[in-house]
Amino acid sequence: MLVTGGSRGIGAATARLAARQGYDVVLSYVSDESSARAVVANVEATGRRALSVRADSADPVQIERLFAVIDQHFGRIDVLVNNAGILAQQSRLEDLGFERMQRIFAVNAIGPMLCAQQAAKRMSHRHGGRGGSVVNISSGAARLGSPNEYIDYAASKGALETFTTGFAKEVAREGIRVNCVRPGHIYTDMHASGGEPGRVDRVKDSVPMGRGGQAEEVAQAILWLAGPEASFVTGAFLDVTGGR
Repeated sequence: MLVTGGSRGIGAATARLAARQGYDVVLSYVSDESSARAVVANVEATGRRALSVRADSADPVQIERLFAVIDQHFGRIDVLVNNAGILAQQSRLEDLGFERMQRIFAVNAIGPMLCAQQAAKRMSHRHGGRGGSVVNISSGAARLGSPNEYIDYAASKGALETFTTGFAKEVAREGIRVNCVRPGHIYTDMHASGGEPGRVDRVKDSVPMGRGGQAEEVAQAILWLAGPEASFVTGAFLDVTGGR
């Protein structure tokens, strides 16, 4: 299993749970090498193999190199979890800079497409592959729009969801299932990137269940969609939002 953005938050929780379920794990990261190494150690402690690779998912050259490393060390890929994503400081639309918009779409929408492209070349029956599973990580923001906060982030996740639908149909007869998880308000470090580390506690009363979620709860949904229990599920969207 490849987990992009696997050094923290939902990605790290997914890597740890995947190892407990018997997967060898490759995780990509952009800058936090120490956290990536810690997750690798967690995976290896379960007896599974693990590897961390520095790769910016918005850079096609780095993505090609990432998959080449997977070929070299593992020989195949069974599951791709497109988890890497970014957001920026809370802002209204009229204050957003063009470079910010470009970067957010490059990482959150184009990056998963680049990774899925490489995965399909290895998984698809058309290319002699064994089949596989792709799980894209969107956000409840794609449905709600994140007005006054992260409207560009929400739009990029909306693009990811449209890609999920199209790609699922494109490869459905080639042994590849493509699904999507929409996390809601989850306790992760990402909120600090938006300038409000305590955001989940501020908004948790808007969640019907009355609390924020944990990264491990999202990981459970990802692993279900990735695995054989979801063998007749493709093009699906699973909300992990506490009912919001």
